[in-house]
Amino acid sequence: MIDFLSVPRVVKSARTGMAATIASLAAVGAARAEEVIGHAYPGQMGLQPAVTPIAEEMHFFHNDILLPVIIVISLFVLGLLIYVGVRFNEKANPTPSRTTHHALLEVAWTILPVLILVLIAVPSFRLLTHQLVLPKGDVTVKATGNAWYWNYEYPKDEGGGFNFDSNVKADKDLQPGDLRLLAVDNEAVVPVGKVVRVQVTSNDVIHSFVVQSFGIRIDAVPGRLNETWFKAEKEGLYYGQCSKLCGKDHAYMPIAFRVVSQDQYAAWLASHSKAASAGRPATLADARR
Repeated sequence: MIDFLSVPRVVKSARTGMAATIASLAAVGAARAEEVIGHAYPGQMGLQPAVTPIAEEMHFFHNDILLPVIIVISLFVLGLLIYVGVRFNEKANPTPSRTTHHALLEVAWTILPVLILVLIAVPSFRLLTHQLVLPKGDVTVKATGNAWYWNYEYPKDEGGGFNFDSNVKADKDLQPGDLRLLAVDNEAVVPVGKVVRVQVTSNDVIHSFVVQSFGIRIDAVPGRLNETWFKAEKEGLYYGQCSKLCGKDHAYMPIAFRVVSQDQYAAWLASHSKAASAGRPATLADARR
């Protein structure tokens, strides 16, 4: 039988535990928010920290343009609903008006939304142009989606001439600091402060190549080569995921880019190129030589 006398104590205990959990998550979130990281953290609200010019422009567009417009419109509609409910209810207004048209009002509610859309469209088109007009690239990486992993290829004319598969790490292979379902066995490596052109395609079904901190999202379509770009301004490890429902292991094909200094990138590129020339996969030991 349920002891109803103990229910208040249980509820109070649960509330205390929940409050402690929320406070702990908030503390962790506040601490991690100060770091530049390439993934979401517990208790996070808002977008992941931006580390590219495109991502920063996207954040400005969302936080400083769209959000204020949405808030103002929502408050205006809420105020309108409250006013109508109070002013025109049956008790306050027993004899309803028979007015069916109001020319000035109809012009206003046609023109104002158009002006709001123009206000949104101008920065939106500018952002879209910056995303779609690719600058001259310093590094090219070809990412090919497969069911269910990514393959990265570095062109030979840029010192590469090799490719490798990148699979999600199994739980048994996770090391301290690895993130489950995000950590991979082979990370793509790019230099900091350089324009990276990413060519994206697929070998089977449609995938979607997304790295939130870079502000990039582009579909990987079989038989089609799409392109996007980013310029990471801070070193670190940045994660993304396939964002298409591409099959049963859709949740197990993460993206991981490690942004390093130019010297580290040159050493990594040389080691992988040398290993490819020798007909064997590169290892972490190669990069340290």
